[in-house]
Amino acid sequence: MSEETVARRMWRLFEPVHAVTYFAPACAAAFEDAGLRGFWRGYFAGRAAPLGPVGAAPVIGCFFGFAPTMVALALPDIWTRISPEKALTARLDGARAALGPLLEETRPAELAELAGLMRTAAEHATVPGRVLAAANAALPWPQDPLGILWHAATILREHRGDGHVAALVTAGLDGAETGAWRVSMGGIGREDFQRVRGWSDDEWIAATGRLCARGWLDSAGGPTEAALLAFHGIEVTTDRIASPVWDALGPDAVERCVAALTPIASRAAALLRWPNPIGVPDPRGSAST
Repeated sequence: MSEETVARRMWRLFEPVHAVTYFAPACAAAFEDAGLRGFWRGYFAGRAAPLGPVGAAPVIGCFFGFAPTMVALALPDIWTRISPEKALTARLDGARAALGPLLEETRPAELAELAGLMRTAAEHATVPGRVLAAANAALPWPQDPLGILWHAATILREHRGDGHVAALVTAGLDGAETGAWRVSMGGIGREDFQRVRGWSDDEWIAATGRLCARGWLDSAGGPTEAALLAFHGIEVTTDRIASPVWDALGPDAVERCVAALTPIASRAAALLRWPNPIGVPDPRGSAST
């Protein structure tokens, strides 16, 4: 995109704040203290917990990019190890522990203002048709500014993510095809991405074949012009349907958010893994969705 939209600009800043939940050592420790061992148990328990003690089917639908077999390994078994309520407590406790040290240089009044603005933005997020955003928006708000900031970032990232999934489905892509297509764009290799999303070699090869037949991958596995145009269209759609949140907040408030969030997002990025396997944009530089 030649010019970054407000929605994309904000996404680059709030997504890393949310994503400490998955990658920061303090967050992993919070899930371990709650009885979960291993990255994926914490990931599926923490992200699915707002939905309640669901089985695999709803999560396969709303997580979209993960292989159904991978989701089925985690759910509903994870709820025999931890309740959704305890998972929600663990993820918020971990977020506080991870983000707290990053905010030591942020003045309390500035943090309070930022938390209030982000909460206002999150409360303007429309949730019909957006399952993960709706589930998170229905949770009680934390009472502390740090907790409010993280919870707002979580609602906003799931709101945008739900919209992105809708754009991918509208473009006729399934989860495996989206993964193979993303890898063809560069930034993360097939071996790493295929492993973290749980697709088998046969599933990945079949998805690649469908993309080639569609004219979106060339004989070398690279993206064709048609694929690049489709990518642009999906990103435009994702930004467009995420924009009303920021339009409601107003340009002056958005700029105050940008000023306060920028250093926090950069510090949060230091706790994340790069290249990032779940699509977190690097606020310190350009990154693809």
